[in-house]
Amino acid sequence: MAAARGGATSMRGPMDLFVRKPETAIARNKREKLRQQNIKEACNKEAVRRVHRYLAQWFYQAGIPLNPVKLKSFQEILWAVGSFGPNLPTPSYHALRVLLLNEELDYTKGLLKGHKEQWEKYGCSIMSDAWTDKRQRSIINFLVNSPAGTMFLKSIDASDYVKTGEKLFELLDDVVEEIGEHNVVQVVTDNGSNYVLAGKLLTEKRPNLFWTPCAAYCLDLMLEDIGKLPLIQKTIKRAISLVSFTYSHSSTLAMLRHFTNGKELVRHAVTRFATSFLSLERLYEEKGNLRRMFTSDEWAKNKLSKEAKGREVTKIVIMLSFWNHVKYTLKIMGPPIRVFRLVDGEKKPPMGYIYEAMEKAKECIMKAFLNDESKYNDVFKIIDNRWNCRLHRPLHAAGHFLNPELFYDNPRIELDLEVTKGWFECITRLVPSQAVQHKILEEQALYKAGYGLFGSDFAKSQRRKISPAFWWRTYGHEAPNMRDLAIKILSLTCSASGYERNWSIFEHIHTKKRNRLDHERMESLVFIKYSQQLIERYNLKDEVDPIALNDIDECNEWLVGEIGTTTFRDDSVDDDADLVHQDDNTLSWNITFEATGGHEPTTNTRRQQNRKRKEPEIARGGAKGGPSGSKASKKGKEKAVIVEEEEPEFEDEEDFENEEEQEEEIQFNDTESEDDEGAKRHDNNRVNLDEFDER
Repeated sequence: MAAARGGATSMRGPMDLFVRKPETAIARNKREKLRQQNIKEACNKEAVRRVHRYLAQWFYQAGIPLNPVKLKSFQEILWAVGSFGPNLPTPSYHALRVLLLNEELDYTKGLLKGHKEQWEKYGCSIMSDAWTDKRQRSIINFLVNSPAGTMFLKSIDASDYVKTGEKLFELLDDVVEEIGEHNVVQVVTDNGSNYVLAGKLLTEKRPNLFWTPCAAYCLDLMLEDIGKLPLIQKTIKRAISLVSFTYSHSSTLAMLRHFTNGKELVRHAVTRFATSFLSLERLYEEKGNLRRMFTSDEWAKNKLSKEAKGREVTKIVIMLSFWNHVKYTLKIMGPPIRVFRLVDGEKKPPMGYIYEAMEKAKECIMKAFLNDESKYNDVFKIIDNRWNCRLHRPLHAAGHFLNPELFYDNPRIELDLEVTKGWFECITRLVPSQAVQHKILEEQALYKAGYGLFGSDFAKSQRRKISPAFWWRTYGHEAPNMRDLAIKILSLTCSASGYERNWSIFEHIHTKKRNRLDHERMESLVFIKYSQQLIERYNLKDEVDPIALNDIDECNEWLVGEIGTTTFRDDSVDDDADLVHQDDNTLSWNITFEATGGHEPTTNTRRQQNRKRKEPEIARGGAKGGPSGSKASKKGKEKAVIVEEEEPEFEDEEDFENEEEQEEEIQFNDTESEDDEGAKRHDNNRVNLDEFDER
């Protein structure tokens, strides 16, 4: 036996091909390091450097932005040129302008051929994406969404149309006529009063389609209103001050990258409240590193730490109330941001989830604050005002009814009057034949009771794993008429926002400047660019996008985009009991806080009091005529500017009497599930909303 075992150890099997002995690998690495570079390799490096230099020279001379090097098509260019070899002839100006442009246009239209087939089979949504260019012209990009993805249709200068709802109705009606009324299920626009009137006129003329307000636009307005709440506004303002200061100086930026191990703070965009949320999220994630940075010897030696702005930023970082306010803001804005990303889905349309999405988000906020209404009452008023009056549409209700994941888990859906009325209205509008309508009403009994394929083990197990539309396509054979309508509804988008946000290319279409390309060729260029970007965006998505409302009602769902890389602790643990230095168990951040006086000011400083007393005098001086008044006003303004620069003042509308009351006001005791939520990983067998937003 021993001999046999000894013989077995010397035998080699198939797996040995994939395993290298450590001593072999070490010896090979040494040989590679000691090996002298041959002449061919040195020449190749020089050739690559020469090619790169010519490419860079062409970019610089042509004034082309550098971002195109990230495109897949740029890599394909280099591969094709390298495969051809030397003496490649350059394309002529005429070929690029006419022949090759027409070839690419035909190729792009061929890629979109399947879209039009889907329109006829399952219907489509017309998306009206409106924006204003630098010359204050109203431009509308029209897109068409279907199960095959989103297709760019055309771009129109609608400055003369958007002024009245009647003119806008004429424009939308023309687009519906172009696509074909029998192919259109809904027209999605923003919520402006002119669009509301246009949608009403459109549905009156064409009773077999719906007008639907854009859910993303509604959510953006909602987040804007939430961001105006005094406490949240103050928190975002302080965070912007911290981030902008750090990025305004090379020394602080270098320190930031050192203390965060190369991580960058997401910078704020003034008009994008979702970006503000992501910035606060990153700030909270790097709270410990930022505190160590602004209390380090490197910062103390930096001359910026002696300046007024540097002292103010240091105070913000150490301030306990600031981080509590950041946590409060994240818990308030997190669930709406999650819904915002839900409605902006591509491959798995959110129509089956949108009706219940905000209710789940509100439940999440309530649980985060242990049902303390005083902490979220104002927020809920904003949500209800923006959401319920705009986003409870018949299509949303029908999608809620037809989503098997939600319908079979909640028996009350069948008894919900609003849901039933929305479902019946969809049958009436989208199915012109009364005979087919009656068949659908008969077939829905199978769906409600879960008979036949609807109740099979496969169907039950797949309710949460695949998209609702694909579930109906797979298990709805015994109810063919209801299946076709369900797929048509569940395949719809809820948003009118397009993918492209670099609007300069669309401005060229509508410009009146002289150019060599005529209008038709310019439209072809835009069509090729935008359509291929939309196709690439669609192809980069996973087969099933993780859209599940079940994850929203977790108490800790206020950190969006976290894919299990960081575990956030339970709020029952005192954040500010963290040690400043890990090897010193005596110095914590709350001790540092008390020693530095990093708390909210309970009274105005002498400088602030003087400025407030002088503000009426400056106003009176500005009202007086004559040079003396102007001079006083100018001096007062200059002084006010200096004061603001030295002592940035935040509008503390809700300052507390003392620090103890403030800490008690902003303490959030979450459930134990919060500790586990941060470490969750993506499960392909479970639709997970947390990862859907990583786009």
